[in-house]
Amino acid sequence: MLRGMVRPAAAVVAALGFQSWAATASAVTPTQQVINMMTEIHAKGEKMKEEEQKVYATYAEWVDDESKRLGFEIIDHNRRIEDLIAYISKAESDVKAAADHIAALNAQIEKLTGDKAAATSIREEQHAEYLKISQDYSESVSALRRAIQVLESQSYDRAQAEMLLQRMSTTVPGMPRVLAAFLQEKGRTSLRGDGAPAVAAYEFQSGGIVAMLEGLHTKFRTELADVESAETEQAHQFGLTELHLTNVITKDTSDRDEKVVFKGKRSADAARGKGELEETRAALASDEQLKSEIETTFKSKTATYEENQKVRAAELVAVSKAIEIISSPAVSGSYAKHINFVQLASSSKPATFLQLGRSRHRISARQQAASLLAKKGRALGSKELLALAEAAAGNPFEKVIGMIEDLITRLKEAASAEAEHKAWCDEQLHANKNKRDKKTAQVDKLVAEIQAMEASIADMAATIQTLVEEQAELTKNMKEATEFRTAEKAENLATIADSKAGFNAVGKALVILKEYYSAQTSLLQQVPEMAAYKGQQDGKTGVIGMLEVVQTDFSRLRSQTEAAESEAAAEYAHFMKVSEASKLQKHNEEVQLRLDKDQTEYENGETKKDLEATQKELDRANKYFKYLEPNCLQVHVNWDDRVAHRQEEIAALKEAYGILDRKTVE
Repeated sequence: MLRGMVRPAAAVVAALGFQSWAATASAVTPTQQVINMMTEIHAKGEKMKEEEQKVYATYAEWVDDESKRLGFEIIDHNRRIEDLIAYISKAESDVKAAADHIAALNAQIEKLTGDKAAATSIREEQHAEYLKISQDYSESVSALRRAIQVLESQSYDRAQAEMLLQRMSTTVPGMPRVLAAFLQEKGRTSLRGDGAPAVAAYEFQSGGIVAMLEGLHTKFRTELADVESAETEQAHQFGLTELHLTNVITKDTSDRDEKVVFKGKRSADAARGKGELEETRAALASDEQLKSEIETTFKSKTATYEENQKVRAAELVAVSKAIEIISSPAVSGSYAKHINFVQLASSSKPATFLQLGRSRHRISARQQAASLLAKKGRALGSKELLALAEAAAGNPFEKVIGMIEDLITRLKEAASAEAEHKAWCDEQLHANKNKRDKKTAQVDKLVAEIQAMEASIADMAATIQTLVEEQAELTKNMKEATEFRTAEKAENLATIADSKAGFNAVGKALVILKEYYSAQTSLLQQVPEMAAYKGQQDGKTGVIGMLEVVQTDFSRLRSQTEAAESEAAAEYAHFMKVSEASKLQKHNEEVQLRLDKDQTEYENGETKKDLEATQKELDRANKYFKYLEPNCLQVHVNWDDRVAHRQEEIAALKEAYGILDRKTVE
């Protein structure tokens, strides 16, 4: 730059001897023109230096802000990574502990379920055995009652009574057991105290058999009561065992379900933490790379800026010194005193043909160059070419050449600087566009995911509410069924108890009446002439028959009530089983939906955090694009047009330089 600035002044001074005619045509001396041009160059250089300082200061401030911001983000990312690693480790530890606990509870539940099934199987076998024995005893008691009634209603001898029992054993249910017990009892005792054989007489001979049968009747009833008592005790013990096992299984199942829920949540937490850890590490790497790129680019730009400032300062110093030298009296005063005077004195002498020819060639070449520059300047709209053309028309020949050389150099330097700036702009704009496109796509995707999850959460909440209402309805129905069943069972048990009491009371009355009338009948047979009152013998059949009907009604009422109770209990058990299963299914669905809803809400919250972080990154990218836009995009002419325009300017300058250079040689 110093060479380009000094040469025009020297060339002008050297050419003053050949341009004496110009001194008379202008009031401004050549030295003054040089001083004016160099002053303009100095002012322009200072302005460009200040503008470059302002641009660099803005750029340096932005780099400092970005470096600090990225530094803080890197620190936050590192802290976040440490927290996530600890969080993931804790979550995985909780998952393992929960899995161990779940396995232990499953083993305990399986064992208790097996115990309950075994106890239920034993109880079913006991109940089946009870039903069989109870039926046998009930049939035997009924058969004994019928046999007693038959024997008491007619006169049988012992042999006929035994034959009657044998015939009844083949047709009446329960009679074989009665006959076997009867024969066993007969073997232990004799029917008559004297051991005499039975005789066929009018006397009622089967009284001993009736007594034995009544004894067996009492024995079988007692044994039936014992069987029923044992059944009740076994059912009670089984109920306690079943209740205990059911409660323990329910408690263990509830604990297991809670652990399963906890394990699922902690597993999801661990998975979410791992995903966030990967994203944080990726963000850390991205921020570190961006910070490194910004700092590296800043160092390069700073070095270029400092070198430019040194060159500009040296240029200004050189121009200032040149102005000082040319403005001194030793140059400008001596030039005005001696050179102008000699030129004026010699102007009165006729110039030689050679001098005139050279002067004409120089003037013609300068005019051609000025015309060419003016033409190209108007065609290209170049202020630099137009200004140079104007300066070439009024400046010495050598100075014009120096100005052209200087302008060519400056245009090339500007082209180089602009090419470097364009490369940097292209790189930054490409990276920024990729980042903005990527983050915009991520934001759109996250927004869609959030909307989908919120819709899913609303649907699950509605389904959960429906399940809760259905469970409440089932609970209400089960409660009402239990209350009704409790009242019904109490009423049935009371009816059964009343029928048992009535049956027993009628049986006692029948025994008393039958004994009484039997005794009176025997007396009448022994003493027929006696007219004493022996009871209403004619009405005994009707009374006993009615009592027997009443006793049968009590027995039938008991049987029907017991059957109705058994059927109602079975229906209630079936209803409760179905309701419990439905309620459990709805409860499980509710629990799973709540887990899914909690998981979705957690994922929705995390996705919103991701959206917020991604939106911040997109905002930073948009902010950086706004910084790039005035520096890289907001231009009146695109880069290719500017390059072509500058190339045409350089070509015009070279063409003008060629014209002047040829004329110089000539």
